[in-house]
Amino acid sequence: MTSSVINSNVSTVPIEGEPFLAIDGVSKVFNTRGGPLTVLKDISLDIKEGEFVCFIGHSGCGKSTLLNMVSGFLQPTDGVVSLKGQPIQKPGPDRMVVFQSYCLLEWKTVFENVYLGVNSVFPKLGKAQKTEIVREHLEMVGLTEAADKKPSQISGGMKQRVAIARALAIRPEVLVMDEPFGALDAITKEELQEELLKIWQSHKSTVLMITHDIDEALFLADRLVMMTNGPEATIGEVLTIPFERPRQRTAMMEDPRYYEMRNYVLDFLYRRFAHDDD
Repeated sequence: MTSSVINSNVSTVPIEGEPFLAIDGVSKVFNTRGGPLTVLKDISLDIKEGEFVCFIGHSGCGKSTLLNMVSGFLQPTDGVVSLKGQPIQKPGPDRMVVFQSYCLLEWKTVFENVYLGVNSVFPKLGKAQKTEIVREHLEMVGLTEAADKKPSQISGGMKQRVAIARALAIRPEVLVMDEPFGALDAITKEELQEELLKIWQSHKSTVLMITHDIDEALFLADRLVMMTNGPEATIGEVLTIPFERPRQRTAMMEDPRYYEMRNYVLDFLYRRFAHDDD
């Protein structure tokens, strides 16, 4: 592949000045019954503000562990993860997570699920202001008409929209997404991918997203981080996605570079780093 498509630097992409989000020499070791287990080893990556970065790799390569350290749920054994020059030591409202499971309170309405997040982060705002923020974000994800419904009354795709609205309603600087569309059918998945890009472009959040779907990664990401197999997983390669924004799925799939990149990722995953369990 040409150098305009592949960035072969597996550690960092040069960024002028202080990187917005920096993963610097990070390793993670868990103590297990069988002894210390090194899940991640010597991970380094600089991420620009407003960038959309996808992570792909086989199960067990530490993708979720890495993003849990960005979220503040875990601490590195070695190295540091920092946001705007400050080490990340705990979860905070500047970093919100959207999981594959929707994590909604079943006894609360759609509106109330989003309101809880807004109320916890902005307790000093008046009720009218909080309500306006919630309604604005429900409208953004197309759920105004479903505001008074319970999670049991809406589809899986709608539940994921609620989770995204809840995360974005507090205006996080970093949005972490762990296979958010993995449990959805193909049509709903594509619809939400399109919706996510529109929301991301309007919010200007920095997005880190785990996926197992190559087409999803190529459609959404500015860069695709390909992980080697665990244990002691690291960054194998970082691909710069060359397609201009806003992106049109059909136009991309007619571009020869799309299949060149897709085949390159397939080769990385299923030949160079084949995984017997996947």
